[in-house]
Amino acid sequence: MCGMKITLLAVGKVKEKYLRDGIAEYGKRLGKYCRLEIVEVVDERTPDGASAAEEEQIRRTEGERLLRGIRETDYVIALAIDGTMLDSVELSDKLEKLGIQGESSVVFVIGGSLGLSEGVLRRADYRLSFSRMTFPHQLMRLILLEQIYRGFRIMRGEPYHK
Repeated sequence: MCGMKITLLAVGKVKEKYLRDGIAEYGKRLGKYCRLEIVEVVDERTPDGASAAEEEQIRRTEGERLLRGIRETDYVIALAIDGTMLDSVELSDKLEKLGIQGESSVVFVIGGSLGLSEGVLRRADYRLSFSRMTFPHQLMRLILLEQIYRGFRIMRGEPYHK
């Protein structure tokens, strides 16, 4: 399974030190199970009171940047509020099946504060939802990495906290 490359492709930088520290910690832990790469694309500033058309343009611009980070051979999992909700064991099973099917490069995509563009959602092979609640996209990175780590531990039959 160590042959799998996981890319976390996200809009914007993580500003808070405590989140950067947590992301670095899970990045280090994941090194035992996969190759992890975190790729950040520049986010667009959303003006206060932006119109629906302005918001759509921002999503499209960020989406184009995200799509440039995705190769044709990548299996793309978009984090989307309307995606499929999985528990930790189901996410582990999903990752394991992808590895068995020969998907060696899995890209998890996290949009900016306005979400993902239609273009990115169309390119996605799978849409994953963690909740119907909205989370700060920077915090979502930490939650996602923790769940990927937990998934690999479950896959290997290693203990994890329930």
